[in-house]
Amino acid sequence: MGLRTHYGDREILKSISVTIPRGKTTVILGGSGCGKSTFLKHIIGLLKPTSGSILIDGKDITGMKEAELNEVRKRMGVLFQGAALLNSMTLADNVALPIREHTGLNESTIQIMVRMKLDLVGLSGFEGFYPSQLSGGMKKRAGLARAMALDPEFLFFDEPSAGLDPVTAAGLDELILRLRNVFRMTIVVVTHELPSVFMIADYVIMLDAGEVIFSGSLDDLRASGNPRIQMFLERKPEQESYSPDDYFRIIAGE
Repeated sequence: MGLRTHYGDREILKSISVTIPRGKTTVILGGSGCGKSTFLKHIIGLLKPTSGSILIDGKDITGMKEAELNEVRKRMGVLFQGAALLNSMTLADNVALPIREHTGLNESTIQIMVRMKLDLVGLSGFEGFYPSQLSGGMKKRAGLARAMALDPEFLFFDEPSAGLDPVTAAGLDELILRLRNVFRMTIVVVTHELPSVFMIADYVIMLDAGEVIFSGSLDDLRASGNPRIQMFLERKPEQESYSPDDYFRIIAGE
């Protein structure tokens, strides 16, 4: 609550206060550079704010020591924008890594869990493949399988559709919906892709220049009279400060 953060002298997040509902898919929406990914990094404890708090089950993670914060992170799964797979490891080993690091399970049980997670994302039979052998969409699915490895309560996605063609992106959206419906987990998705928003969102938080300009349902988002929101939803560019004649005069050196 009241989350503020700076990069140097520049204020990136400006007193953000929102609540993310449990058991639903919340989309953090906004244009490039509005602070979406920075906000996500604060929620998962990768960045500390200048001021404010982040409450999970009533506990403020911003003041936690690393060991205590790591216990909270075990309840989270994260799919980063580039999937963040380790290229020297097979898919099976990538997915098994958090299980090996954070549990005392024997190897045969770990392998069963790995196969289950890869099957869940449609990658059954690809256990021995390396990331370099996969398409962009398959890498995202493999990253999701790893994010699901420890059966998290909270699942976070940073621009999951980035770099994907529309058909592959729609398939990933359907997978997100299936995870929400089957596991009833709390899902947070950072995106600026409107087709994804309208397909997966139960709740929307919209940022603009580091400030929350909307939080609520999709219906309320569509009905909003905020001109910044309408400009975004209707994909209208900002009005230029110069007319075409002005540009010609500038180019001509007038």
